[in-house]
Amino acid sequence: MTNSAEAKMAETMIKNLKEKSGRTLSQWLTIVKKSKLEKHGLIVKMLKLDHGMTHGFANMVAHHHLKSAAYTSGKAADELVGNQYAGDKIKLKPIYDALILAVDKFGKDVEISAKKKYVSVRRKKQFAIIQPSTKDRVDVGINLPNAEETLRLEISGSFNSMVSHRVRLTSKKDVNSQLKRWLKQAYDAS
Repeated sequence: MTNSAEAKMAETMIKNLKEKSGRTLSQWLTIVKKSKLEKHGLIVKMLKLDHGMTHGFANMVAHHHLKSAAYTSGKAADELVGNQYAGDKIKLKPIYDALILAVDKFGKDVEISAKKKYVSVRRKKQFAIIQPSTKDRVDVGINLPNAEETLRLEISGSFNSMVSHRVRLTSKKDVNSQLKRWLKQAYDAS
């Protein structure tokens, strides 16, 4: 199954969740959070046994919970970002700062979510990631599935399966109008 087919199927399941289970995804995520369960299998089991949810819906809710729980913000996010740009990578922090400044201008609905090794940039769904991949390079993953590959906008390949393309940056000046345009296109599509 292709990524777009999987995304469409997941979207349909989310739309049908309230009708089939009596609650929205947000309501189910609150229930799972209150349970304090953090293992996929235990969450699925609890939703099925305690709430009569079918396996498919329970699996989807568990995945959403674990995915959203993995994102963090505030002081913890600052610490994660600080760790990403520590040591030899400290010189790359101005590239990160320029990227954040650029995407923040897209709209009030932009979410910056720090993970251990990268930062996810989201709207309704993730449209980009920012990752200091080497001591000399920041990689920006962009979700533009219909965009043609260019010398600069390369297919993401094994870089990250959550984005379609990658742009390699070695200096702050690489955060130029072309890159901002690609990021805005991904934002608009998300």
